[in-house]
Amino acid sequence: MLGSTHGTLTTDFRARVEACGETPRTAVHSTAAPSAEDTVALDVSGRPLHADAPDLDRFFRPESVAVIGASDAEGRPNTGITRQLIAWAERVGARLHPVHPTRTTVFGLPCHASVADLPEQVDLAVLLVADPLPVVEQLAEAKVKFAVAFASGFAETGDEGAAAQARLGAAVRRSGLRLLGPNTNLNAFEKFREDLDGPAIALITQSGHQGRPVYTLQELGIRLSHWAPTGNEADLETSDFISYFAEQPEVGAIACYVEGLKDGRQFLLAADRAARNGVPVVAVKVGRTETGARMAASHTGKLTGADTVVDAAMRQFGVIRVDGLDELQDTAALLARARKPLADGVVVYSISGGTGAHFSDLATEAGLTLPTLSQAKQDELHQWIPSYLGVSNPVDNGGHPVGDWRGRKIIDAILADPSVGVLICPITGPFPPMSDKLAQDLVDAAEQTDKLICVIWGSPVGTEEAYRTTLLGSSRVATFRTFGNCITAVRAYLGHHRFTSAYRSPFEDAPRTTSPSFRKAQALMRPGQQLSEHAAKQLLRAYGIRVPREQLVTSAAAAVRAAGLVGYPVVMKASGPQLAHKTELGLVKIGLTSASQIRDAYRELTDIARYENVPLDGILVCQMVERGVEMVVGVTQDELFGPTVTVGLGGVLVEVLHDVAVRVPPFGEDQARAMLGELRGHALLEGVRGAPPADVDALVEVILRVQRMAMELGDELSELDINPLMVLPRGQGAVALDALAICR
Repeated sequence: MLGSTHGTLTTDFRARVEACGETPRTAVHSTAAPSAEDTVALDVSGRPLHADAPDLDRFFRPESVAVIGASDAEGRPNTGITRQLIAWAERVGARLHPVHPTRTTVFGLPCHASVADLPEQVDLAVLLVADPLPVVEQLAEAKVKFAVAFASGFAETGDEGAAAQARLGAAVRRSGLRLLGPNTNLNAFEKFREDLDGPAIALITQSGHQGRPVYTLQELGIRLSHWAPTGNEADLETSDFISYFAEQPEVGAIACYVEGLKDGRQFLLAADRAARNGVPVVAVKVGRTETGARMAASHTGKLTGADTVVDAAMRQFGVIRVDGLDELQDTAALLARARKPLADGVVVYSISGGTGAHFSDLATEAGLTLPTLSQAKQDELHQWIPSYLGVSNPVDNGGHPVGDWRGRKIIDAILADPSVGVLICPITGPFPPMSDKLAQDLVDAAEQTDKLICVIWGSPVGTEEAYRTTLLGSSRVATFRTFGNCITAVRAYLGHHRFTSAYRSPFEDAPRTTSPSFRKAQALMRPGQQLSEHAAKQLLRAYGIRVPREQLVTSAAAAVRAAGLVGYPVVMKASGPQLAHKTELGLVKIGLTSASQIRDAYRELTDIARYENVPLDGILVCQMVERGVEMVVGVTQDELFGPTVTVGLGGVLVEVLHDVAVRVPPFGEDQARAMLGELRGHALLEGVRGAPPADVDALVEVILRVQRMAMELGDELSELDINPLMVLPRGQGAVALDALAICR
């Protein structure tokens, strides 16, 4: 959870980290003792609120490189790698020093027997050795800044390999150098085209081969600036490269293939940096299914994380998650090159009415906005398009004009509409000369507008001149091969700019000190135990969350007195530290309206508890709250991200429908409200079948108070479940009718 930090850590946090057997990492590349005044900003749970972007300039553009284990012997694997590294060093202008104990030269270059014999301090060492651990200590003495370890046989192989990787990671942290790998490859040293201009894609992959489709985009004229193959991430991880790439002026988008996140907190800090800088991050994250998660773990040896939490965290911080490598390349390419949209409206322009209708259906279902063009705009278009064709949106031209200027007039008129930000033209198949002229008119129009023009070239052949030369030769037209990829990319493009235009880092507003509620709550915690409902509700009260009027009693007579104070009708429930599902055991009685019912209920509840051998701390006599929407609000601990907050439909519906939304703290009121909007049953909060609208403001307040509790108690609170939280009609608040809390 530490990742890269700057300077020293507060004493309390350092003690907590070292107690867990971890060594806090100081500033990147720093070997001097950090200043005592230079402290990391921490939230209430002792986690960093920011992480410095690592300075990786000398990794990607070193002045000097050492190749440990270099070889020029034919047939040796190291020979091919050495040859490629020599060529790469020449391209980036770096001096390369081969290191091998038994060679005097390698490919004509002087070879040194050991790291200690290197003629200068090097920026980057490439380790072509089976066991990089002994070399790391030598590199530390030589003050090498970066190292790359290709060796496999670490965490991807199981427990023994994971232990070896842990030893390697610990040695790297002690050394002060930064390590890429192990189990990585040569992708960082690929040859990138230098004849392409415009914003570039920076690529991060944990499996090298999965980055090939994005790398190949260069052949279609799309620039690639960096490739970081992170491998097992014993040290440098995906988050480090996201943070670095988000600061590079030439990077227009970051494309990631992620098998597992090493540190959820660092990933959020990196995504936050990218969002603040307006740099889109597009990611394929495997592990949506149990099988995918299992395969990812076997390949990289890291936690894949509960996918619903990963998905929510990415959405929360603006990371665009796509499913396939084809979507990754198309979406990243569009986001890297397209200018900021002037409007959210999408217009579909097509040769065929059927094509236009088909695409419009798919686009609308995907959430794109297809505005109806004004009558004045339709009248203008009908100057050049027959009156019997529909031009309201989609625009059916009936066949793009070939012999004169009308085709360009149509396109320019559509783009001039202020509600239009994107024009999409599906060309389902080549139909020369019409498709050729249409492609050229679109390219020419794109050069004269700040609005996005997208073309879907549907031909399976892909060798046509209109596609290969006209469309792909344009840096302003975004060309796709499928409807689906175009829709995914355009939706991501519009969504990214909406997100970043309103984005405010939640870390800026995260609480830095604990509240008075925290001290009250800590006194209620029982390590390793589940709290009784009565104790759990006291925990809620400590954080200002409303609970019903209730009293805990230990006799029938006391129950009758309590009912009189609480007010009939009442609910009676058994309360004990081992009770999770009281209803199933018959330990809840509702709607009691008389003293005799109270006495009978008390006797029955205690008899059941005795029969079931369930210890009780008493019987709760509670105010009965009937009218409202039942919700659930809870806290769980995620292996990657720590405490997470969940909200959903409550009562039995949470188990039947699983209609929940998740967020990772810290988050603000906007995200709390967004959670409610994600629920399939959110209409219940608006009032259905004559029911009044629910008090959504009160529900949002409960979510934020629960978040504060989760952050302050941290891993001391293993689980919290408020179910049901009865959200009363608007203006009347919300009441936690039941609660379960488990302490770690």
